[in-house]
Formats: sequence, C-alpha cells, structure tokens
Amino acid sequence: MPVPTDETAPGWAAAGRLPVDEQLVALEEALSRNDTLVEVLDRAAELAAPDWYLTAGCLFQTVWNVVTGRPPTHGIRDYDLFYFDPADLSWAAEDRVIQDAAALFADLPVSVEIRNEARVHLWYEEKFGVPCPPHTSVESAVDSFAATTCCLAVRQKHDGRWRFYAPHGLSDVFNLVLRPNPALAPEPVYRAKAERWQRLWPELTVLPWPAPTPGSTG
Repeated sequence: MPVPTDETAPGWAAAGRLPVDEQLVALEEALSRNDTLVEVLDRAAELAAPDWYLTAGCLFQTVWNVVTGRPPTHGIRDYDLFYFDPADLSWAAEDRVIQDAAALFADLPVSVEIRNEARVHLWYEEKFGVPCPPHTSVESAVDSFAATTCCLAVRQKHDGRWRFYAPHGLSDVFNLVLRPNPALAPEPVYRAKAERWQRLWPELTVLPWPAPTPGSTG
C-alpha cells in the first residue's frame, strides 16, 4: 500500500493499519514534513556523541500533527537528543556536549535538549520521586518513557538513511492513542503529560493508568 499523500486525518490514520515495513515508510514521510526535525538530524552526527538518538515528543507529535492536518511543528516544545557515554558520568562531561550542541543548533528557532542517558540514575529520584536503575543504553532509556506511544527514536546513519527504534510499534502513534507505560515514571508524570497533550491535540485518546494489582505497593 502506498504512503498516504492526502492531508486528511482518515488518510493518514489508515497508516496505523499498514504492515510494519509500510508503517516505517509512512513514518519517515510524516517526519520529513517537519523541516526543523530533519535539520536537527542532519547536524546531530557532528556532535560525535556516542549512540545518539533523536527521540520523544518531537517525533510522535510531528506524526500527530500530520495525521490531524496541523502544521508539523505545532505544540512541539523541544527536540530531545539522547546519547550514551558510560565512560564519564560527570556533569562537566555532559555539559561540554550541551555547550557544543548549543553552538551547533544556535541558529534554529527551537530548543534542542541534550542528555547523557548513562547518568540519568544520578538525578532521577530527586526530580521524580522514584529511583531509576542505571540505563544500559539509549534504547533502555526510551523503554522507560511514561507512555508506550512515546517510545520512539531515530538517528541518521552515515549513509543518510534513518534508523528507527520503536519497541511498541507505530499503530498507536498514527491512531493518536496514548497508552501508559508503568515501567519507571510514576502515574502523576503520565497524567500531567496526557493533560497537556490533550489540550493541544484534542483528538488524542488517553488510556487510563493501570490499577495496582493485589498485593502491589504501586
């Protein structure tokens, strides 16, 4: 089935029912409509940050915008660029990458947020109130996002092709379904994100946080 080319919600929403290989083609087509996202990807390799990915809201929110016929950058607050460097867990090392990125993306009208996922466990509990086991890769960090729909990442390879990571598939992304992922983030984080996003994308279907199982402490 060809990639949807019409601008109507029904045409793009149908991508959620395509075979996985065709969904990937549709995903790249949708993301390519966000010129800022494409520019960030083009430049990111210049940072020489190990195992980097562009991830989170800038990706699935671009898809939501394309599906609903909005401008591709509508509602996108920042562009999250994750990398993984366990060799140096100091803030100084991460800050050097942040400063390099600030210079690299200075002329873009967006915020590009840089984070070394190898050191997230050092500050996560203080910020979110729950301990975070050390991540073993950027992929494991993506796996822990508050909603499965958010678990999406892309990097540009040396030959210019895009490499995607989508552990929960793409159907919910195209269908504007927000599904909780109680792997790490607590329920208030999911609820706060869901409330903000539903104001920006009222078509979004927000699924409830799962009830605690008997005997659990959650």
